Amino acid sequence: MTASTSAAGGREPDTRGDGYEPDPQRWRALWVTLVAGFMSLLDVTIVAVALPTVQQDLHASPAQVQWVVSGYALTFALALVTAGRLGDALDRRRIFLLALGGFVVFSAACGAAPDITLLVAARLAQGLAAGFMAPQNSALIQQMFRGAERGRAFGFFGATVGISSAAGPITGGAILALASGDQGWRWIFYVNVPIGILAVLLGRRLLPRTERSGRGRVDLPGVLLLGLGVLALMCPLVLAESGGIERLWWLFPAGAALLTVFTWWQRRLVARGAQPLLDPRLFTTVRGYAIGAGIGTLYFVGFSGVWLVFALFYQRGLDFSPLRSGLAVTPFALGSASAAVVSGRLVERYGRLLTVCGLAGVIAGLGGTALLLRLAPLDLAPWVAAPVLFLGGVGGGLVVSPNITMTLRDVPVRMAGAAGGALQTGQRLGAALGTAALPGLFYLVLGRAGDYRGALVTALGAALAGMAASLALAVFDWRRDRRRKPHRTCPDEVANAPVHARHT
Repeated sequence: MTASTSAAGGREPDTRGDGYEPDPQRWRALWVTLVAGFMSLLDVTIVAVALPTVQQDLHASPAQVQWVVSGYALTFALALVTAGRLGDALDRRRIFLLALGGFVVFSAACGAAPDITLLVAARLAQGLAAGFMAPQNSALIQQMFRGAERGRAFGFFGATVGISSAAGPITGGAILALASGDQGWRWIFYVNVPIGILAVLLGRRLLPRTERSGRGRVDLPGVLLLGLGVLALMCPLVLAESGGIERLWWLFPAGAALLTVFTWWQRRLVARGAQPLLDPRLFTTVRGYAIGAGIGTLYFVGFSGVWLVFALFYQRGLDFSPLRSGLAVTPFALGSASAAVVSGRLVERYGRLLTVCGLAGVIAGLGGTALLLRLAPLDLAPWVAAPVLFLGGVGGGLVVSPNITMTLRDVPVRMAGAAGGALQTGQRLGAALGTAALPGLFYLVLGRAGDYRGALVTALGAALAGMAASLALAVFDWRRDRRRKPHRTCPDEVANAPVHARHT
């Protein structure tokens, strides 16, 4: 057993027996990955506030301009698992830097696009680069940190996820306010360029290299099956505003069938001793992974959609500017950021209980916000709702970071990229479902009753239903942990366990 140096300068035993020696630059390297992750996740939502300007400036149709947002989300999700597997097999640092460089180039291409066709093409490529970058973030944290330090690092990562999702509308609104004129929307993309270049330069100096696993062959049939399955599930969702769900509903059962075949193929590869794209033993032998992935997916169904609903309510119902609309939901982002950093220090002590408390806080905060926005005078509604929305943000900060930590903490480092990619794929699918369903429900109620407040309350109620399902899973896992003796999966158990093995 080797010894390692902790962040405080003391000696920390290598309890995992994998020869871990802490990199002295690991905390500075972490900030490079967080900045890159923040940019890639921010670009999911930041563009939404600029769509009317983009449509007017480029003379695009509503269906064309929708692809500026949905195309990015689609290619982002498609790349995640394959990118994670490549990072595990090859070099996470190299793939991260190449993907980050591509993200910078395609961001510049988006900003310079002369027409809607080239803008959509650049956004598709930008989303692909982001998808290759994202799983390396969580995998590098797995690689660089252990024990309580890993919880702290994932705390910062969770804060990044929460802030980037909630800060998109206000950031986009601020950029549009500063860059006035019909061409101001281009700076939403250009702002990534100098930040990304700096991150690439720092990443070359600070990020650790990954030892090749010796298993560089990629499961191409698995890539094809998983890619087609995810594509089939997401296409109707990302095209929901143009009637995609009604026209392409048959892709849902087709996608489910493809993913079923994918699962069968992965199990067959494991039984033959070959290397799968996504090892199914992650879900059967790694404690907490399967249920943590379920919690995250259900949470993002509600979490991702509420920001579009708030934007519709404030901008169309109350005639707020994009910037003022973004400021109205800032309390949630502030609460989420502060709680996520703290929760990273507490997760080793309280475990799944943090997630339970966090989900209860989000439900209480968003439910209270819906009630206040329904009853309070319209001119005072954002101010009255701010404290309760802050409470919801604090709850959100106790969800994302601890859940990521508990889902990935027992994953072997050699499988960290694929595991992180699969976790984020579930979150992207949940986010696509939420961003399609909640605004659709908002418009449905608005069209029937013409009541913006009623439409808001109904859509938020649907979001809370998804979060309540996530809470039920978290309570189940917490109660199960209390009943059984604490145990963590050894990294070598996954490699040697039979496919059907499960912890009981």
